[in-house]
Amino acid sequence: MTYLTEVWAARYFWVHLALSDLRSRWRRSFFGALWSMLQPLFMTLMLAFVLGRVFKLNVLHYAPYILSGMIVWEYVVSTAINGALAFVQADAYIKQCRHPLAIYTLRTALANLIVLLLASVTLLLWVLVTLPGNFGWAWLGALPVFPLLLAVAWPLATLLAYIGVRFRDLQHALGLVFQALWFVSPIYFEARFFREGGLGVLVDYNPVYHLLEIVRAPLLNGTWPALTNYAVVAGCALVLGLLAWLVGRRAESKVIFYL
Repeated sequence: MTYLTEVWAARYFWVHLALSDLRSRWRRSFFGALWSMLQPLFMTLMLAFVLGRVFKLNVLHYAPYILSGMIVWEYVVSTAINGALAFVQADAYIKQCRHPLAIYTLRTALANLIVLLLASVTLLLWVLVTLPGNFGWAWLGALPVFPLLLAVAWPLATLLAYIGVRFRDLQHALGLVFQALWFVSPIYFEARFFREGGLGVLVDYNPVYHLLEIVRAPLLNGTWPALTNYAVVAGCALVLGLLAWLVGRRAESKVIFYL
């Protein structure tokens, strides 16, 4: 609790860093923040057309399935990979200020969360146009996905940052790991394809599936997410938070020597 209090005390600093990252991301760009909505939209249209023709699916209904998987997956991957080098990239601040190191991974998670919020606007508009019958109170069930994503991504990025500051090859290895996870997760391919192929275990015991269901069940099906979906994601956040705390207790004071 003392550590979290120190993180909160430095809130003006890490919020400033997160906003600075966003300004740098869109600096001298004509469309600016609109790219957070346009880029996933164009990718979704292309993938939905190709995959829809291959699997004989309705493109208008299949597109929001792909879009929801794309923006959530991109948030997790970008936060984890960029978070792995968060301490290395913030070495100037770490050498001069005695702030909790977790604020530098929180900076990354928060900046990416803002990008996710912007991309979610595209998803909401698409669903409202193509699936207006799904709009209802069940949509409120999708709102917890944002704090849950932050609760998962922040400790994950922090844990990887402690490892990444010692082993600089981690960022490249993570690309391979997440690519493998992509193939065994229902991100672009519907969950029924896994079950029909006898690979239901890759769905039922996959935290990525439960995370995506919190978004897809209300928006795409008009139903409330199952309590199991919330429980699995919350459990992952708790486990990752505990691991990040245990590693941080031993490694935080040694980070400066690896920089």
